[in-house]
Amino acid sequence: MRKLLAFAFLFFFFWDKTLAQIAPAPPLKVDNITSILEKGGQFTTFIKLLKATQVADQLNNQLSTPDPNDGLTVFAPSDNAFSGLKPGTLNSLSDQEKLQLVQFHILPTLISTSQFQTASNPLRTQAGDVKGGKFPLNVTAEGNQVNVTTGVVNATVENSVFSDRRIVVYQVDKVLLPLEIFGTAPEPAPAPVVPENGGLVSSPKAAVKGADVAGAVSLKFHALAMGFSSFAVFWAVFGGF
Repeated sequence: MRKLLAFAFLFFFFWDKTLAQIAPAPPLKVDNITSILEKGGQFTTFIKLLKATQVADQLNNQLSTPDPNDGLTVFAPSDNAFSGLKPGTLNSLSDQEKLQLVQFHILPTLISTSQFQTASNPLRTQAGDVKGGKFPLNVTAEGNQVNVTTGVVNATVENSVFSDRRIVVYQVDKVLLPLEIFGTAPEPAPAPVVPENGGLVSSPKAAVKGADVAGAVSLKFHALAMGFSSFAVFWAVFGGF
């Protein structure tokens, strides 16, 4: 009886241990973009834009991929960066422009701090193709300082908020305003002035030459007139003889 009880005890002991070994591991906790920024504590406006444009859902779906191919890079403007915009700037944008503004802050590849030194400009963002010059984003790195240029503003990467093998989030001190939305169109060239004489404008040299010719003709005419006047006087005096 004791042997039977001992066997039963050993059986259940090893059975429980085996089940523990083959039990599925708990799901890996995945940080989403909202929680990452909330931990930063100063990205309230950017979080609202991410949610309003549904870009947050898109990023979270990408982050849930167990083995992402390229990862993501996010330039997150702080609340102070948004307060530096002109009043009413965000409200003046259409839904499409707000979407492009948010996507302009996201790169479809993961770029570490050290890789900014060798990054090829312009960087490709989720806002669209950079070949047309509509959404250019350029970075320059000198030492530990990284600057981001859009053609409208120059921003500085202040620090790294979060980084893992799927995503890296950098805090920037200015909102990255794309040229396509906030750029200034070139001023049109002034229309040519049409002279009142039907477009015929004499050059200064031509005008001077014309004046010289007119003066020469006038002098010749004056000399001829003087000649006739002298002849008339001579005839009046001596004509009677």
